[in-house]
Amino acid sequence: MPDVLARYAQVRVLPPRVARFQLRALHLARRLGDDFAWRSATRPPDVREILRLAAGRRTVAELGTATGWTAASLVLDDPERRVLTFDPVEQQHRAAYLALLPETASARIALHAMPGDEGAAAAAGAGVDFLFIDSTHSREGTVAEVQAWRPVLAENALIVLHDYGNPSFPGVAEAVADLGLGGDVRGGCFVIATGASTAAFG
Repeated sequence: MPDVLARYAQVRVLPPRVARFQLRALHLARRLGDDFAWRSATRPPDVREILRLAAGRRTVAELGTATGWTAASLVLDDPERRVLTFDPVEQQHRAAYLALLPETASARIALHAMPGDEGAAAAAGAGVDFLFIDSTHSREGTVAEVQAWRPVLAENALIVLHDYGNPSFPGVAEAVADLGLGGDVRGGCFVIATGASTAAFG
């Protein structure tokens, strides 16, 4: 697994509870030989930005659970936050990583085995005020997810699309262009404040 020391060092940018979880998850990934977790889990600098954006927001929908590290970080960062997370594929060691959480935190994560765009109907009425999209990374898939979730989000919700501008995932930026979305680039994310302007969705 590459960049072991660098990954451990990056964790220092995170809030203490989140940093402790991330370190334990990294140790476990090394013991399990889970190369997928090392390659795909959101890097600590991006996690820090996601947590900053989510500050004060208590109902999160995450599209793309993967290893569960981001969902875990979100509930650890705010003891009143709950995360509804959607992914049709359960990664092999996800349950082991989530078992690192205290029960009071893991109880606030609801796992849904379905694609992100289908999850919107399941979350209708939940008052989702923070939508984090980190799933298909394809142009068509990202467009479908944004369109599906728009009607069910709470007023003044934030939509955060991860890997915007990442050359490995050009579909995210292509989807933003297709939708005519107005927003800001924050680290590796494109951020749309839904209540800022009716023009935000083109």
